Amino acid sequence: MDYLLQLAASPTAWVALATLIVMEIVLGIDNLIFISILTNKLPEKHRAKARRIGISMALILRLGLLSTIAFIVQLTAPVFEVFGQAFSWKDMILIAGGLFLVWKATTEIHHSMDPEPEEKATVSNGVTIGFAAAIGQILMLDLVFSIDSIITAVGMTEHLPIMIIAVVVSVIVMLVAAEPLAKFINNNPTVVMLALGFLIMIGMTLIAEGFGAHVPKGYVYAAMAFSAAIECLNIARRNRHARLLAARQ
Repeated sequence: MDYLLQLAASPTAWVALATLIVMEIVLGIDNLIFISILTNKLPEKHRAKARRIGISMALILRLGLLSTIAFIVQLTAPVFEVFGQAFSWKDMILIAGGLFLVWKATTEIHHSMDPEPEEKATVSNGVTIGFAAAIGQILMLDLVFSIDSIITAVGMTEHLPIMIIAVVVSVIVMLVAAEPLAKFINNNPTVVMLALGFLIMIGMTLIAEGFGAHVPKGYVYAAMAFSAAIECLNIARRNRHARLLAARQ
């Protein structure tokens, strides 16, 4: 109890908490985009439930990983070496997650560019992705992003309560933002393509980091923000054009 009171009275702890919350929210954007795109392929009545389950499992995973910080830190220790390049469990997890993201985003882009006939797509959608399959894929990426998130948290502060609060707050923000983001992506097909491009970029970043090439996340998110801003201008232009056409009729 005295330990918690000392933390609450420490300005440094509050700064660390605020910084970590922002970092966790930014890192959660990747996860949220993937969840939004994946759940939008489900029947509408299952989408909200799948998003809630996926994000809730992300919280459980992150809290569970926080309880094994000593083990998580060991994931960064080299396990084997290939041509002078050392690989840890974290590196292998990042590479596997990155490859999965690139494969998934590329597959979705292919389906968007070369869609099946409407009647065939209607029949096959249920086979292509079911509720259990969607949850399984979400959990797989939750694990990758959670490990990255926890290692980032450990590198920023040594106080477990600060990490727990930051993780809980960031996941609550994801829960609140999930529904509006998913609807926005679903209602704007060009945004879907942009989001898939983001996932490919994030996947390649994970692969690069797995091979030891540090990619400053500030550059990645700055590029994403710039692209999103341009797309917002395009959407505003299309909406204005549509309103002008409607007014003339």
